[in-house]
Formats: sequence, C-alpha cells, structure tokens
Amino acid sequence: MAGLVTIGAQRREPKPGWLKVPMPGGGRYEEVRRALRELGLHTVCEEASCPNIGECWGTGTATVMLMGDVCTRGCRFCDVASGNPAPLDPLEPRHLAEAVGRLSLDYLVVTSVNRDELPDGGAAHFAQAIVELRRAAPRTLVEVLTPDFQGVKSALDLIIDAAPTVAAHNLETVERLTPRVRDRRASYGQSLAVLGHYKRGGMRTKSSIMLGLGEERKEVVQAMRDLRSVDCDILTLGQYLRPSEKHLPIVEYVRPEVFRELEEEGLALGFRFVAAGPLVRSSYKAGEFFIQRWVEQDRTGS
Repeated sequence: MAGLVTIGAQRREPKPGWLKVPMPGGGRYEEVRRALRELGLHTVCEEASCPNIGECWGTGTATVMLMGDVCTRGCRFCDVASGNPAPLDPLEPRHLAEAVGRLSLDYLVVTSVNRDELPDGGAAHFAQAIVELRRAAPRTLVEVLTPDFQGVKSALDLIIDAAPTVAAHNLETVERLTPRVRDRRASYGQSLAVLGHYKRGGMRTKSSIMLGLGEERKEVVQAMRDLRSVDCDILTLGQYLRPSEKHLPIVEYVRPEVFRELEEEGLALGFRFVAAGPLVRSSYKAGEFFIQRWVEQDRTGS
C-alpha cells in the first residue's frame, strides 16, 4: 500500500508526528472522569487505551463499556482484559442512565465486552441499558457498538427492539487477517451477517476497520465493498496502535494522505459517511455531527 511507513523488524521506530496527542486534562475532562468513577462505570476509552480520551472527555463525550471489564475473548489487538468475568450487575443499566442524566450528554456511545458464557451473550442486559437510557434521557442519541452475540438472531433482535440511534459492529480488519487478529469465535462473515441483520431490522449501521496490520490496499477496498454489500451506512478507518508488547506488532504506519484517499473511495462506494484518519476510532466523535444531522433530517423529512 503506497503511503506507508514500514516498521523495521529488528528495531523500535518512534511514532510519526501525526500520531502525537496532548496529555488529557481540563475541567470538562475531570468532570466526566469523576462522574464515571463515582457511578462505577467502565469506559472503553480507558480499558482500550484510546488515544482520543482527552479530546472526547474534554468535550463531554465518552464511550461506556457494559457488562464489566473482563472479556471472554482474546483478540490479539485489544487491550481489554481477557478471562472469566464476574456476574452481571443488574443495576448497571440504571446506573448508566443516571450517569448520562448527570452529564447532560447529547450523544452517547455504549459498547461492551463479549460475554460468551451467558445464554444470550448479554444481549438482554445490553438492550435493558438502551431502554433505561431512553427513559432517563430521551433527548440523548444512543449509538451502540455491540459484540456479535455469536450471530444469534434472537439476541440481535433484542438490540433492534430497544431502538438505538445507531447499531454498530466492527469488522476490525480485512478477511485474510481476521484469523490472526481476532479471537477464533469472531469471523469475518459473521460480522457482516450481524450488520446485515441490524440493517434489515431498520437500523442505521456502522462499522470500523484498523489499518497497519499488514493488509493490502486492495483488501481494504474489498472490505469496504463487503460492508456496502450489507448496506452498512457509516465507516471509520484508523491506525492500529499496539497497546503493549504482548499484542500484535504494528506492520506499517499509514500516512494521513492514504486515509484521505480511502475516505474518498468509501464515499464513492456509497457510504453515507466515512471518518478516516490515523487517530480515528470506531467510537470517535468524528461521526457524531453527521449522525445528529441525519437524525434531524429523518425527523423533519428534509
């Protein structure tokens, strides 16, 4: 793929300048951090070591992670702990709604760990959180980034019935690299099927792909085509950043101009919105303003 900075196999390369971000801090950041701590809520911003935590929390946006902070899967790119999770907290959906009310958020992203040990994968718990949010904060737009729930349609239907603003599920990488990058229980075809099921249920849908893991440009474009084949509406593309030495190494640093080119290709393929850049993440606020406009257009019919 043209426009890459290849990482040497025998030496550690410094991050390019375009990946450097300021240290998080400030009044709004501290307010969000304190409220989430006091209510005992986990965020993917922290658990996945997101580089945008300062920017997002500083503007009052957070991505809350349901069902604990231990995942039953072991994807090789992810910094969330893997193991045997604790039992679900039945009060968590209500606490989440309280937090959103306290923070007066206009837009909230809710995600979760995988809970494969549960009969429904935790789908009912996830759906209850959406219902509680709708009740406590009816003006808040709720985007959900869900697991695949092992592709069980009855579990996916619980999410659809709870009626989030956007239903997202991440493809993560190209088809060839999926077995190496993701847990064996997460397949490329299953993720596409999840997004297709959400779309047939009337949802606005969204997905994300990481770059820099050794994929070829033609494979990225094919993945975008595959997402459009299930009528996925929104796509985010970002640089994979290695959380620790235990995780998959970075193969390339993808230059910003390559992300811009892929954004243009995605729009040409028919995505309603594409956010692409080295620091873009699936729950990054780059798409929020588009989604808010989209919802408003649907309301007004304009």
